[in-house]
Parts: sequence; structure tokens; C-alpha cells
Amino acid sequence: MDGKQHAHHDHGGPTRSKRPGRLRRLKPLRHRLAHLLTPHGHEAGDKVDAAMETSRDGMRTLWISLVVLGVTTVVQAVIVALSGSVALLGDTVHNAADALTAVPLGIAFLLGRRAADRRYTYGYGRAEDLAGVLIVATIAASAVLAAWTAVDRLLHPRDITHLWAVSVAALAGFAGNEWVARHRIRTGRRIGSAALVADGLHARTDGFTSLAVLLGAGGTALGWRAADPVVGLLITLAIVLVLKDAAREVCWRLMDSVDPELVATAHDTLRAVDGVLGTGQVRMRWIGHALRAEADIVVDARLTVVEAHRIAVAAEHALIHAVPRLTAATVHTDHTPVEDDPHATLRHHAPAGRRAAPSSAYFSG
Repeated sequence: MDGKQHAHHDHGGPTRSKRPGRLRRLKPLRHRLAHLLTPHGHEAGDKVDAAMETSRDGMRTLWISLVVLGVTTVVQAVIVALSGSVALLGDTVHNAADALTAVPLGIAFLLGRRAADRRYTYGYGRAEDLAGVLIVATIAASAVLAAWTAVDRLLHPRDITHLWAVSVAALAGFAGNEWVARHRIRTGRRIGSAALVADGLHARTDGFTSLAVLLGAGGTALGWRAADPVVGLLITLAIVLVLKDAAREVCWRLMDSVDPELVATAHDTLRAVDGVLGTGQVRMRWIGHALRAEADIVVDARLTVVEAHRIAVAAEHALIHAVPRLTAATVHTDHTPVEDDPHATLRHHAPAGRRAAPSSAYFSG
């Protein structure tokens, strides 16, 4: 018996329990009070509204970031033209690339608002992961450009002018990038967007590379002509480091990686549901910035279909409350051991070494 996505169910209905009658009467009351204090819903429309709201948060953050980094880039570009600083050029190009990453992310957030259909049965949230790949590619391209420019300047040195303006541009770059980084990372973690967090880490590194430009200007002022291109190479190294972190975050998401603590929380939550005698396999995956789960639970073999179904619904409900960003769970009910193992017909379909286990193997209560 599977308790799949239940778009309509009674949150106030208690499951079967062996507790005294008084506790059973108090449980629905406590549950309703909790709902009043923390308004939410699990209806299909409520889930769509929540996804829309997180997408709006992401879009708002992207627009603000685009404006701030756009202004910073324009100011720096003007000073690059005046001074000829290759370190500032590398920082300017990187800031421009960072601003432009808002475009694929914005498209991904807009696609994520589309409802699931027969072709994309889980919706369009995966577009966010593709945007993350584009962001990583953009960071890599900016690293190559910064390195090439710095090496060229080392081989063909030239004087740097307007050092005071270069210093001002470096400070402006640091301030703009740090503000954008905090805003992106905070929003990305709140809505569960790995791509937006990666983009925030990217902006944070840009801020520190802007400070490196300031050091290059100081070295040039002291008479070291190679200071500017050397700082340009250091900026390239910083870009490569953030590329590694961003690529790791995006690859983890593409590989359906989740925090093991979330899985442990799911097991504990399921075992606490009335009527659940144990848990089996629990799987989770990110689809955009929302989590979905699949879980196996063990119930008494003597229960009716309706009773087992009610427990599955309660288990899904408990998971949605306990696991952050979880929007739906498919709960499969196994039963305590009986004479004939119902999984026997499936065992030969499993890969070698991963044969399906009988119901008794799932018991962990």
C-alpha cells in the first residue's frame, strides 16, 4: 500500500493509537493549535504557492544583484580605460561575468514556476541545476581571461596611471561584491538553491580580488612595475579556488546529494508516527530548491488497507513538518512478517548483490 502525494487530507484526523482516551482527545487539539501558530498548507495549490514565493525571492535577489554589480562594473570599466590597470581589468571582467550569471538563474527560476506535465512529471526545477553548470562555466572562462591578460602584461609591461582612481575602484568593487554575496548566500540558503549559493560564493571571492587590486596599486606606487600583473595572477588563483567550491556544490546537487542529517531526521520522524513499527529505505533528492522523498515503513500485518493508508498519510504529513524544504513524500507500507513473502516476485529484478529483502528485513523499530 502506497501513501503517495495526498493533495487532500484531513490534518486534524488522528491515526490509530493505543494511548489512553484522554491523550487521544488532546492530540488533535494540540495539532490544530500548532497549525494556528504556524500557518501552512499541504494542498497542491499551497505547494505551488510556496514554490512561486521562493522563486520570487530568488528573482528579487537576482535583480538587485544585477543592478549593484552592473553599477560597480561600469565604474571600474571607466577607471580601467583611464589607468590601464590589468589587475583592475581582470576584476572588472569577473564582476561583469558575475552580474551576467543572473540571466541563466533568472530563466531557471521562471521555468521552475511552471507546473508539472506528462513530459516533466516532477516539474521544471532541474533547470536550476543547469543554470549552476552555466555559472561554473562562466567562472572558468573569467579565470582564463584574467590569467591570459596578466601573463600578457608581464611579457609586455606598461605604466599604470591614476592610481588613486584604481584604489577607489578596488574599494567600490569589494563593497559591491560583499553586499551581493551576503544577499545571494542568505537567500539561496533560505530557499534551498545551490546555484544561488554558488553564485554568492563567487561574488564573495570577487570582493577579495578587488582588495588584491588595491595591493597592486600600492606596489605600483612604490615603483614595482610587475605588481599589477602579479596581482592579476593572484586574482586568477582566487577565481580558480572559488571555481572548485562552486563546481563541488553544483556537482553534489546534480548527483542528488543531500545532507545525511536530513535522512536521519526522516527516520526518527517516521518511527515516532503512531502505528509505524519500523523504517526501511529513505531516499531524498533536490528538484530545484525543493526536496522530495521516498520512504518505506513497517506496519502491523493485521491492519486493514484503510488503516495502513491512514498511517502512510500521517507519515508523509510528519515528514513535511520535520524536514526543511520537503514538499512531498511517497510512503510505501510494508508489513510485519507473514508466511508468504510478497517481495519474492521482485527479487530477480534487482541487480546482483542488491536483491529485494523480505518484509522482516525492514523492521527497525
